[in-house]
Amino acid sequence: MVKNLESLFSESAGRMRRSAIRELLKLTQKPDIISFAGGLPAPESFPIVQLQEIIDEMLKKEGRQVLQYGATEGDTMLREILVKRYQSQGLKVELNNLIITTASQQGLDLLPKIFINPGDTIMCGLPSYLGALQAFNNYGAKMEGVLLDDKGMRADLLDKQVTKLIAENRKPKFIYVIPDFQNPAGITMPESRRKEIIAVAQKHDLLIIEDSPYREIRFAGKPQPTIYQLADEGRVVLLGTFSKTFVPGFRIGWVVAEERIIDKVVMAKQATDLCTPPFVQRIAAHYLQKGYFDKNLAGIIENYREKREVMINSFKKYMPEGVTWTEPEGGLFLFLTLPSYMDAEELFKIAIEEKVAFVLGTTFYCDGGGKNTLRCNFSYMSKEKNEEGVKRLAGAIKKLMK
Repeated sequence: MVKNLESLFSESAGRMRRSAIRELLKLTQKPDIISFAGGLPAPESFPIVQLQEIIDEMLKKEGRQVLQYGATEGDTMLREILVKRYQSQGLKVELNNLIITTASQQGLDLLPKIFINPGDTIMCGLPSYLGALQAFNNYGAKMEGVLLDDKGMRADLLDKQVTKLIAENRKPKFIYVIPDFQNPAGITMPESRRKEIIAVAQKHDLLIIEDSPYREIRFAGKPQPTIYQLADEGRVVLLGTFSKTFVPGFRIGWVVAEERIIDKVVMAKQATDLCTPPFVQRIAAHYLQKGYFDKNLAGIIENYREKREVMINSFKKYMPEGVTWTEPEGGLFLFLTLPSYMDAEELFKIAIEEKVAFVLGTTFYCDGGGKNTLRCNFSYMSKEKNEEGVKRLAGAIKKLMK
């Protein structure tokens, strides 16, 4: 055994923290606990029969090819299909603008790898996706949080904070946003706010990272154009994934950006895992090509719409006065705000006793704020358990209020 092992770890390793959500999921695996903690898709949405059909056909016709190593950029068939889908939505995307990653989380790791030096500043929402905050932290980024309102990241505050940072010789490297059904807040940026964020980025010549894992899971309201589509060419890096709309276990995501950025991402990925598994990429390509994706997505959207309605109606029915929540137009999450004097960490202890779990809002705040907030997932549990879980959570809140 190495006696002074701790002294051998890098500074980067010292900054690393376990995911609060991943660790929490370990505590909520007991069958009697209703867990709103994970961002898990509904298992009933997995297209098992169609996958069996595709895999059987693939192994017979393409087995030797798809079981081999693949290009770092990803399976050409899948990339071409994704490019055509984006082009049909009005985005200027060519094949050399897209690389397949091992889920979009890998994209969130590779981007700071190519852009961040220890001590560099980046802008993110208050609150913002935990996985992104972890990735940025691991590379030594100094995260500056910008408050959200009901339209997403406040552009006026963003401009003010960036101006101040530049005066301090701390110009940010990029702005990180989740404009559609933001995780954890569930908020969707209207087109007007997206343009305001772009204007700030143009004014200060900043890059925007647009994280878009939930965009296609919309069950209310009007679809908004992507920031990538609205901004000047080369201003935005767009992240996508199949984890919420197809099969999370396949871990397929992608990065869309100008060619110079993609080239750096390719080099960074080659040193990480060489390539995303070609086998699952080709399965996804055939799944899309056969028209199964859009058909199954329609069912997922309807399923989640119903589950969201049950959860919201249950909040209205059971929650005590003083508790508020977001009502997202899509995605997987609701965000609750407790009265300011309450602490969600204290609530969590009571909630576990009541056999219900959630994620503490503080995990999504880069500044340690959000102590009276929490996130609930509505996609994983059944409609019946969503209502029962809210009932238990409301009971726990009432106990803490006493």
